Amino acid sequence: MENSQIWEIEKKASLFLYPDQMKQLEQVLYEVCEKPKTSNYSNCDLLKLFETAKTVEGCSKRSMAYYHYVIRKFFVAVTKSVIEMTTDDVRNYLNLESQKSSMSRVSLDNIRRILSSFFSWLEEEDYIRKSPVKRIHKIKSPKIIKEAFSDEQLTKIEEACSSLRDTVIVELLESTGMRVGELVKLQKKDIDFERKECVVFGKGAKERKVYFDSKTKLHLQIYLSSRVDGEEAAFVSLLKPHKPLEISGVETMLRTLGKESSIAKVHPHRFRRTLATKAIAKGMPIEQVQMLLGHTKIDTTMNYAIVDENNVENSYRRCIG
Repeated sequence: MENSQIWEIEKKASLFLYPDQMKQLEQVLYEVCEKPKTSNYSNCDLLKLFETAKTVEGCSKRSMAYYHYVIRKFFVAVTKSVIEMTTDDVRNYLNLESQKSSMSRVSLDNIRRILSSFFSWLEEEDYIRKSPVKRIHKIKSPKIIKEAFSDEQLTKIEEACSSLRDTVIVELLESTGMRVGELVKLQKKDIDFERKECVVFGKGAKERKVYFDSKTKLHLQIYLSSRVDGEEAAFVSLLKPHKPLEISGVETMLRTLGKESSIAKVHPHRFRRTLATKAIAKGMPIEQVQMLLGHTKIDTTMNYAIVDENNVENSYRRCIG
């Protein structure tokens, strides 16, 4: 019997059965129906299959490493076959994790989200009948307003750069709002200096255009023309053999600039948030900001943007009186 048929039976039965009776019905349906194909695989086998599927979908190595860590840790704590795992098992695990002093509500919800993705995939592929995470809702966390850079802070960061490469990276992050993963994948051939734009490949290998200003264009042209390494990557290491720059290299460089300019929390994502905030404050439609940043959901774009209270008041005075 297919999952859809089981769900249809449960849906219709729920109209006249009590919760306890529904649980008994679910158990009977499970016992009568053919066992799912999970019995032929270990938990680790299923994790490998899940990782393969996510990799094919375009998940980055960094994301997959985090998925692997979270799910393996869950397997160590809950020593059951996935077919036997229940909603209570997952809830009890999340509760234990929540008691750790270093565990924030955001981090806890990330664990829930990853487990939900794993079990939903198992359900879709018919390895299990029903995801035990389905009844566990998003874990609420305090809404923290993350600050964008001020113009003064951006100037200080640029002044702290000790090489032309670092200056160009800062300017490109500032003017395009591209992800750090997109920056390190950028190739020379992807840059159109005439139109002051470049093609980047975001999450899921989605292609989009981003745009830069005239100052960035000038410095980027000088930087690329000064290189003799032969690499096609837009950015390479300062020291020989000048290999393509990696994400960790960009993050380390920005942390150093933050210390030298006495600015806290200097990281790639903050430049992205700054661009979104400025664009919205200057009247750019949120749908266009969403496209610029490469967000699938507009809610994600709103999370990056800070709405200035002064702008709210000015708009109110102009529109309402």
